[in-house]
Parts: sequence; structure tokens; C-alpha cells
Amino acid sequence: MKKIYIVALAMIGLAVGMLMNAADDMSTYSSFQVAEDTGNKVKIAGQLSKDKEMQYDPKVDPNYFSFYIKDTEGAERKVVLHGAKPQDFEMSEQIVVTGRMMGDEFVASDILMKCPSKYKDEEVYIKSAKKG
Repeated sequence: MKKIYIVALAMIGLAVGMLMNAADDMSTYSSFQVAEDTGNKVKIAGQLSKDKEMQYDPKVDPNYFSFYIKDTEGAERKVVLHGAKPQDFEMSEQIVVTGRMMGDEFVASDILMKCPSKYKDEEVYIKSAKKG
């Protein structure tokens, strides 16, 4: 067998492996109920419950941050991130957490925040100027 065929087969195998790994991360959003039922790693989109307590004290434990979010179905759960609190966390419009349920808590391995646009006020101003 020629060396070029061996290299081509190795590259195809590597590409298939990379696609399978990426497909694991392309899951759709779930809910806390699905996370509880399956026990699998899921992505949950929700909004920060600003009326509930957020716990982060870097002097005591810089790798513990907990907060509450409400998912799209209205279920509210405590989320624990074993990492530092993200900057401007309270200003986020939407939060996507990736992780799994452990008891009553959702243990997040990753957080993605959708923050308000810095142009939002300008867009509102332009729209209201057209009305007047």
C-alpha cells in the first residue's frame, strides 16, 4: 500500500473523530426537568433570578460561585460554577449554562452570557425619533 493512501486514511479518521467530538457539543437547549430525568450533560438557557441570592466570596473560596436561573419553562434552580464569577454577570440578559444536575443543584462546567448591546439605547432613540 502506498504511503499516500495511509496518510489519506489517517486524515479521514482524524476528521471523523473531530466531527464526532464537535457533534457532542452541538446539542439543543434543554430544561432543568430534562437534566433531572436524564442525568446527562445538557445546555440550559434562562434568565438570572435577580431576587435570589448570589454567593461569591473570593477570600473564602475563589472557585465557588452560585446563583439561581429560571429556564424557558419557568423552573428555577440553583446553579453552581466551580470557577470565578464572570465580570458584569448581573447585567446579562440571558445565561446559557452547560452541565448536569447533582441532587438539587445544577453544576455548571461552562457559562455563556448574552449581555445587553452597547448600542441598545441608541437604537431606541433612533426609533423614537422616527415616530415624532
